[in-house]
Amino acid sequence: MESTVAQKLEAIHNLQLIDSRLDSIIKVRGALPEEVQDLEDEIAGYETRLEKFNNEIQSFEDEIKALKDSIKESEKLIKKYQEQQMNVRNNREYDAITKELELQDLEIQVAKKKIGEAGVRIDTKKHDLDELTEVMKDRQKDLDLKKDELSTIISESENEEAKLNADREKAVKKVEERLLKSYAKIRANAKNGLAVVMVKRGACGGCFNTVPPQRQADIREKKKLIVCEHCGRILAGVEDEIVEEPAPKRKRTARS
Repeated sequence: MESTVAQKLEAIHNLQLIDSRLDSIIKVRGALPEEVQDLEDEIAGYETRLEKFNNEIQSFEDEIKALKDSIKESEKLIKKYQEQQMNVRNNREYDAITKELELQDLEIQVAKKKIGEAGVRIDTKKHDLDELTEVMKDRQKDLDLKKDELSTIISESENEEAKLNADREKAVKKVEERLLKSYAKIRANAKNGLAVVMVKRGACGGCFNTVPPQRQADIREKKKLIVCEHCGRILAGVEDEIVEEPAPKRKRTARS
C-alpha cells in the first residue's frame, strides 16, 4: 500500500533521530579512530623500512661471504702459481706466471677493500635499524594506549550502539528507496549530519533561516514533501512554541 506523505515524513524523521544518536556516540570517540588508524599506518611504514634495512644488511653480508670465498680461491691460485713458478723452463713462462700472481694479489686487495666498505655499510644500516626500532617501540606504546582508550569508550556505548543499529535496519525498511537516496545525499553534505529537521521558532532546524508562515502552514498539512529553500533539508514538521502563562499577580491586602 502506498504510504501517505505524513507516514513518509514520520519514517524518515525517525531514521534521522536514530542516525543523530549514532552520530553523537561516534562524536564522543573524537579523533581517536583516525589517530589509531594513522598510528597503525605509521607503524606499518616502519615495519616496511625495517624489512628493507634487514634485506640490505643480508645483501651486504652475502657480498662479504662471496668476497671472502673469492679471496680463498685467489690464495689457492697463488699457491698453485708459486709452485709452477719453481718449475718454469724459460723467462716467458716465468713472466706469464708472475703476471697471474700479481693479478690474483690485486684481486685479493680489491676484495678486502670491498669487504671493508660493505662492513661500514652494515654498521650504518644497523645503526639506522636500531634507531628506527626505538622509534617504532615508542609509537607502538602510543598505539596501545590509544587503542585501550578507544576500546573503553566503545565498550561504554556498545550495547546502545548495537540496539540503535538494529533499530536503524528496521527504520530503513520503512523508507522508500528514492527518498532514502535523497536523505543519504543531503546527510552527506550536511556538516552536522542533519538531513531531516523540524521548523523551530519559525526557522529551519538545520540552517536557522526563517521559514515563511504560509510555508509553515503547508508543512503542517503534510500533504507533500517540503525542503528548506536555503539548505535543501527535508522539513518534517513544525514544532509549536510552548508559551508559558505568567503567574497570577498576588493581590495586595489593604491595610486597615
